[in-house]
Amino acid sequence: MAKGYWIARVDIRDPEGYKDYVAAARPAFEKHGARFLARGGASDAVEGVGRARNVIIEFASLKVAQDCYHSPEYQHAASIRQKHADGEIVLVEGIDG
Repeated sequence: MAKGYWIARVDIRDPEGYKDYVAAARPAFEKHGARFLARGGASDAVEGVGRARNVIIEFASLKVAQDCYHSPEYQHAASIRQKHADGEIVLVEGIDG
């Protein structure tokens, strides 16, 4: 089965408030077996407009990635994130095999 991924691009407006999002999101990620592949390290926007923080999270499948995003735990965390940051999240199915 193909893995599922979150690709998130974020500009943080309030770093202290964003810490509350990180803490609130942790239970959703743990519950759904999230594995962080990239989390805010160095990046190089070679085409288009880049964002300061880029995150790639791996899940067992696209369905699990979707379940995590739509879970009550993550939706609570998202409401906190949206107060302190701007960005996009895309859920993507990986290549099987």
